[in-house]
Amino acid sequence: MTSQSASRRTVLCGAALAGAAGLGAAACGPEGSGKKASPTPTAPVDLGPADAVPAGGAKIYREDRVVVSRTAEDQYTAFSAVCTHRGCVVDSVENGKISCPCHGSVFDARTGKVLQGPAVAPLPSVPVRTKGGKLVAGPDA
Repeated sequence: MTSQSASRRTVLCGAALAGAAGLGAAACGPEGSGKKASPTPTAPVDLGPADAVPAGGAKIYREDRVVVSRTAEDQYTAFSAVCTHRGCVVDSVENGKISCPCHGSVFDARTGKVLQGPAVAPLPSVPVRTKGGKLVAGPDA
């Protein structure tokens, strides 16, 4: 390898920085930001209408960093949308599986358990309740 050859790491870092104007480095967590955001809400968060989460399905509330699953008509469970591997925010829920775009971790949408690594820890549980037809996630006020 010559000194002019780019290492794999250099190429990948360059690609991440080039995409920083979009999702790039920002999507892969708070490591470079100098501050560590909480993976779960620290105050109650109004997520909107409860019926926005389909029965038997799940929905990602990316800005609030929460994933809500609806296991039955009025039964909801919620988890942090921050991957436990490197802090990326998950980006899709299909067939009961929550997927992280950064390194391919997959979690069970009903339990938050790891289905596929590299993550080894489950998604942290987040309290969720309905109030006036709306979902509220996070600790009680």
